[in-house]
Amino acid sequence: MQLITNSPTVVILSELDSVAVARRALAGGSRVESLGLDALNDIPAGHKIACRAIASGQPVLKYGQVIGVASRDIAAGEHVHIHNVVMPQSHASNEMPPPIARTPVLPPEQRRRFRGYRRPDGRVGTRNYIGILSTVNCSATVSRAVAAHFNGSELLKRYNIDGVVALTHGSGCAINTDSEGFKFLERSIWGYACNPNIAGALVIGLGCETNQISSLMKRYNISEGPNFRVFNIQNVGGTRASIERAIEEVTKMLDAIGRLERTSESVEHIMVGMQCGGSDGYSGITANPALGYAADLLAQHGGTAILSETPEIYGAEHLLIARAISHEVGQKLLDRLSWWEHYTQINGAELNNNPSPGNKAGGLTTILEKSLGAAAKGGTSSLNGVYEWGEPITERGFVFMDSPGYDPVSVTGQVASGANMICFTTGRGSVSGFKPAPCIKLATNTEMYRRLEEDMDINCGGIIDGELSIAEAGQKIFDIIVEIASGEPSKSELYNYGDNEFVPWQVGAVT
Repeated sequence: MQLITNSPTVVILSELDSVAVARRALAGGSRVESLGLDALNDIPAGHKIACRAIASGQPVLKYGQVIGVASRDIAAGEHVHIHNVVMPQSHASNEMPPPIARTPVLPPEQRRRFRGYRRPDGRVGTRNYIGILSTVNCSATVSRAVAAHFNGSELLKRYNIDGVVALTHGSGCAINTDSEGFKFLERSIWGYACNPNIAGALVIGLGCETNQISSLMKRYNISEGPNFRVFNIQNVGGTRASIERAIEEVTKMLDAIGRLERTSESVEHIMVGMQCGGSDGYSGITANPALGYAADLLAQHGGTAILSETPEIYGAEHLLIARAISHEVGQKLLDRLSWWEHYTQINGAELNNNPSPGNKAGGLTTILEKSLGAAAKGGTSSLNGVYEWGEPITERGFVFMDSPGYDPVSVTGQVASGANMICFTTGRGSVSGFKPAPCIKLATNTEMYRRLEEDMDINCGGIIDGELSIAEAGQKIFDIIVEIASGEPSKSELYNYGDNEFVPWQVGAVT
């Protein structure tokens, strides 16, 4: 994406657009020289101003795409937002364009390298954690007590372990074992245990819960070994005995694993989960396309970039399907959107129940506008695969994983699928982290970056300020991905975020 007009007051993103985005707050009556008109009312920063008159019922265009229709006549220079724009009756087409060729990958000798932790099976981690996974909320307290015992200890330093993370949740019982929610729960537990950032995992159950350790091990053909152990609290003798047993198991695990050191590895082993949260009117102009540029670089170097949050590509899916390497890949994406249409309908909701109040305050009017900006994180590379939530990702390059727009659930699925890094764009300000994967925060605007600088890793607001191109910002993001993958702590890691963001997707009835 290139900015067609980037004047001191507004940005136009396409020659087709009927709206421009205010770079700064515009007072009613002030002159907008680049548009040759006056602002008819106050327009907050990041919000839209009509470049020309838009008749009632006519499409409103941004990014050269339809983001809504005028609910009444809109005069040139008027504030364009939820008071005069609504969703169109229909936005999507089921037409399947011809597939495209895969994006070429650089030869191995030309790919960037980072310093990572190589596992015995050939996977490479960006971090080195021990995971304590609870099968049910009833074993969460024991799991957290074990993590607290080890964290900060000299023992972890001796073995070069970044930490012991308790991956606990509020589910695991009173759930139908044939439901998608149960499948997702098992998939998330095993996916985290297998994540390349986990050196060893201990699974702790209560014993009588629906989510039995034995069924998990049978489903995934798992057996215990030096770096994977399991037990139930009821079999061990209660809370105190279970904490002691877990401490003993983790200590043995550390001895078996030994001290691991970082080694030089190809960037092809980096898998980045891409997220946007607390979006604003600048997200689709600055941080998201910059992250998309970095995702293209990662794909060229043989790595993997995962786009998710299915409800937040609703209305932009045609842009992704046009990049699918096969009709099967494109159809999988359409199938997931059809599932979401049914899922929201039976729950008395709709996919346009988005943007959030914070998004709207930041200037986003409809889900179409938000989706077009969110999809920009996916760059321009070929779409090589579409996966269900938490499903192991086997394709490299640019892929899509189905998930809700709720960030903790979406990231949990990405990490369960194999992501060993997270890049998170935000316009309103997000302060979460996602152990065991380091999280890089990308600010969409300079004002928020300055307010929350201690939590933001990169300011992409320079794009809207005219100080940075999308390519320059994307290169900076790619460079910091490599740097943080090699061990440099992200801002969220400095604050030790990530102990509360393991949130398996709960789908279906709880009985």
